[in-house]
Amino acid sequence: MSSSQNQERDLNGRETGHDRQIVAFCLGSETYGVDIQKVREIIPIQKIVPVPRAPDFVEGIINLRGKVIPVLDLRKHFGFEKKEATPEQRIVLTESEGEGIGVIVDSVSSVIRISDDAVEPPASVIAGEANDYIQGIAKVNDSLIVLLDLTRIISDAEKRTLKQVDLASALAG
Repeated sequence: MSSSQNQERDLNGRETGHDRQIVAFCLGSETYGVDIQKVREIIPIQKIVPVPRAPDFVEGIINLRGKVIPVLDLRKHFGFEKKEATPEQRIVLTESEGEGIGVIVDSVSSVIRISDDAVEPPASVIAGEANDYIQGIAKVNDSLIVLLDLTRIISDAEKRTLKQVDLASALAG
């Protein structure tokens, strides 16, 4: 195996053949990451239409090229304090079981390549059914990045609620 063809270096300078690309984003002062293969698109904040009687973490819906997409506020979902809208905020679009979902983040910082060797499983204290969306913790230089699976952040009950929100908005429209 040629070093220049198949081996790559992670952010810590180690050679590795097993890398993953992560979209890094910020919520408050913390950095989180999501596998780039789970991200369909990243768009600027746009007009979000509130939906009556939707759960608190559902910011509303957007019309993206003719498709109605529910948008969740990740800050609210994680129980963080509310933050005023800024120009850096983005909507990260992902799919869960074929349904498009948008997630509001404070900012998207970069796409980084990390080695599988730099990822540790979450500690048992933070892992569990309530947090099964945490895939691991990546060590990048002197920083830690919590790796999330956005498709698992939304529980089955929340998915049913989002489908009801979609149905209600479609009937109202």
